[in-house]
Amino acid sequence: MRIEGEPVESAQRLIVVVLFEGVDLLDVTGPPEVFSLLRRETGDAAGYRVVLAAAGTDPVTTAAGVRILPDLTFERAAAAGGIDTLLVPGAVEVDEAGRVRAAVDPDVVGHVRRLAARSRRVASVCVGAHLLAAAGLLDGKRATTHWSTAGQLAAEYPQIEVDADPIFIRAGEVWTGAGISACLDLSLALVAEDFGEELALRVARQLVMYLKRPSGQSQFSVPLEPVSTTRRIEELRHHILRNLTGRLTVPELAAHAHLSERQLIRIFKTELGTTPSAYIESARVELARHRLESGDDTLERVATACGFGTTDTLVRAFRRRLDTTPTDYRQRFRTGARSDLTAPAPAPQAPAAQAPAP
Repeated sequence: MRIEGEPVESAQRLIVVVLFEGVDLLDVTGPPEVFSLLRRETGDAAGYRVVLAAAGTDPVTTAAGVRILPDLTFERAAAAGGIDTLLVPGAVEVDEAGRVRAAVDPDVVGHVRRLAARSRRVASVCVGAHLLAAAGLLDGKRATTHWSTAGQLAAEYPQIEVDADPIFIRAGEVWTGAGISACLDLSLALVAEDFGEELALRVARQLVMYLKRPSGQSQFSVPLEPVSTTRRIEELRHHILRNLTGRLTVPELAAHAHLSERQLIRIFKTELGTTPSAYIESARVELARHRLESGDDTLERVATACGFGTTDTLVRAFRRRLDTTPTDYRQRFRTGARSDLTAPAPAPQAPAAQAPAP
């Protein structure tokens, strides 16, 4: 594809970013910043070429009030073809009750569907996953989105396996990213896939960010989840967080809430977009993450303190939820100096004698 008056190197991979009124600004500008740094690192024209496509060529006003000028129309982008990656950002709206919901324009959905058919790879940023879902591009796939609209996505599209925890998920040639700054992690993962880990590391250093947070790195803390509209479930959430070291079985929770097990599972799915067992495991993993980041407890102590019981159970939960191990997690995200998981802290040593100042 060529825009009149601009030469295009054949080695460049074309990325088309979808623009529409009210789109989140960082969703649009964040990924191109990552892609542009690749050229700076390589010093040649190879890499990516990013163009912005919209319904028309007039400026588009983002949710932040900043106006962006499209490079071309959706129709022209679809007619030209040759798209390597279609990048789909999102937008949200707040209803009268103050709840955040993903905004889905049917016209934009139609354009996304047509452009996706002409693209090698499709990636959504934040609540852009709702546009991919409406276009039928996530059917039968596992996907993520911003935690605030994950319940909406799961309720509206039961054919999608919605996982609200990871910062990005790849399902074949369809990628979905979590909220806001996770667009940088997703973009770095695309760079790593296309040009290798070494170049991605160099780009990450320019951005002053961690190279590759594991795709399963949690995008939010369990205690900060949106408040349920069902008071009974909200009380259960607090009960779970207060008793993570207990058994917390579905029958026990159902009895505590004076519900049948079937009712409990249904309400959890409706209100929180997950099952009671999955929610409990997520809460325990969240607690374990904080202990690994800030303390020196052994894995056995972490497992016991967080309700996992055994180290094996802790490791399996981390692999399932974060796609990493507790050991690797601590090495990457430890806030202190030590990262040893098994040996006790060494005894302090007396400082070496120093010669008196002259």
